[in-house]
Parts: sequence; structure tokens; C-alpha cells
Amino acid sequence: MQSFESLSIQFAEKFNERHFPLQPASLYEPNEYFLKLGGKRIRPVLCLMGNELFEEINPDAWYTGAAIELFHNFTLIHDDIMDQAPLRRGMQTVHSRFGENTAILAGDVMLVKAYDYLSRINNSYIHNILRLFNKTAMEVCEGQQMDMDFEQLPEVSLADYLKMIELKTSVALAASLQVGAILGGAGERNQKLIYEFGKKLGIAFQVQDDYLDAFGNPDKFGKQVGGDILANKKTFLLIHAMDVAAVNEKSKLQQLMKSTGDDKIQEVLSIYKKTGVDDWALKLKNKYLDEALLHLDDIAVLSKRKEPLHQLAQFLVQRDY
Repeated sequence: MQSFESLSIQFAEKFNERHFPLQPASLYEPNEYFLKLGGKRIRPVLCLMGNELFEEINPDAWYTGAAIELFHNFTLIHDDIMDQAPLRRGMQTVHSRFGENTAILAGDVMLVKAYDYLSRINNSYIHNILRLFNKTAMEVCEGQQMDMDFEQLPEVSLADYLKMIELKTSVALAASLQVGAILGGAGERNQKLIYEFGKKLGIAFQVQDDYLDAFGNPDKFGKQVGGDILANKKTFLLIHAMDVAAVNEKSKLQQLMKSTGDDKIQEVLSIYKKTGVDDWALKLKNKYLDEALLHLDDIAVLSKRKEPLHQLAQFLVQRDY
């Protein structure tokens, strides 16, 4: 079994080629620009790791991984437009550099290219993989819509937020692993277990992401710290703070959500620290990590084959970027 780092290097070597035609440059160059920004490439490498957990890497896993990564970048381009985010990975977002209309089209053609890669895989796998890919793509869109809907609500419950995160973030990690397992010849039970491992890991990953958005180092995180606060996003942190804050602190938070003042981020962070939200978030993250690892432990393969996934899970929820 290879490590995440080793497979990441191999995937990058195959993926870091030109994916789009030269013309029209005004359409395709924005996508080439965006892909060159890099990223963690977590989802396609999870596909490779899910495959190698059960069998040597199937050549079709590289096509599938490319499709997964292109789909993910399609969602990022469109998410940045919806969030009006100025930066992604420390660089200008596509819409801020090339304009919103071009960014929409660039995202669309990114999705089309993802399906082009899927069309190249062996017919014996394509039906199950397409069905899972399409189901996941729809769920990711549902999660994004829920996220936008939450912005219009005065309060959101933790249960509703967890459902949104499951759809927007977790299912993509889970499906990437399961697609790899399908390519590796895994049975249904093992496919279900690796999917559940990915889903719980995805929630822990998002808790860490919410935490870093508020408390991370902007030089490492690559995005504006406090971006979720400025956008009035109902994150794990805000939801818990609203649940446990004293009456005056809750009232202050509600006022700050309507504010656009220069001190908004610092004032919200001050309340977060007073209410112990930072410590609570770290405990919640570890809870979902532990549940994820239990599912991984139940998969019927030799323990040593699972070690790279154990190590990756620990890294994803302890990262500082």
C-alpha cells in the first residue's frame, strides 16, 4: 500500500497536463489557470487509495480520479461566484480575474470534461460508477443550495447543518473512496464501510475547515480568515455559540450578523472564545474522526493495508491549512 503523498505525486504527474483545447482561449485559459493553482487533490487520491485497499490500482482509476478532481474544481469555481470570494488558494478566483460570465462557462465546461474522462473507463464498471457519481453530484448541489438557504435564516440547528455538510462535503469524499473500491473489486459490505468511513471523515474535515476559517493562519490557510463570519455563514462555530452563549452575547452575535463594520470579525471571534467554541469544535472533530476510524477498522482486509488511510485521516483533521 502506498502513502497519500506517494499517490499524490503520481496523480499530479498524470493530471498536471493540459485538459482543454487552446481555443477559444477566453474560455479555456481560465480553467487552466485555476487548475494550476493546485490544491490538496484529496478526492482523486482517495479514489486511488480506495482502489489499492483491495487490489492493485486499476488503470481506469486514473481516469476516474481525473473526473473527480475536475468535478470538484467545477464546484469550487461556481461556489466562489456564489460566495463572491476574492481569493482561492491565495490567488484570485476565476470570476474576480476573468469575470462572472466567463467563470460560469468555464465551470460548465470543466464538468463536461469530467464526464469525458468517465466515458473512457471499462464498460464492466461504468454503470455502477456513473450511478454513484451522478448521485453524489446531485447531493453536492443540494448541499450547496442548503448552504445558501441557511444564509437567509436567522438560526440553523446543528442537525440541519450536519445534513448540509454531509451533502456538500462528506459524500464527495465517501464516493471517491467507494468508486475506488468498486475498481478494486470490493464487495458490497466493504463498499458500504469505506463509504461510511469517508462520510464521517468528511464531517471531521469540515469541522476543521470551519475552525481554520475563524482561527487559522491566513498565510497557511490560503483564504481570508473570517470569511465565513463576513458572509454570515451558519458554521459549526456560530451554531454552537448561539446555543450556549449568554443572553447578552447571543444578542450581540445577532447584531454582528447584520453588521458590516470593520471590527466584525474580531468581535465575533471574541465571543467564540468566551463561549469556548474553539475547544468544543476540536472535540467534535475528534468524535467524528473516531467514528470514521471504527468503520475503517471493520473493513475485511489486512490491517496493514489500511494504514495509509489511517494516517491520512489523522492528517486531514489535524492540518493547519
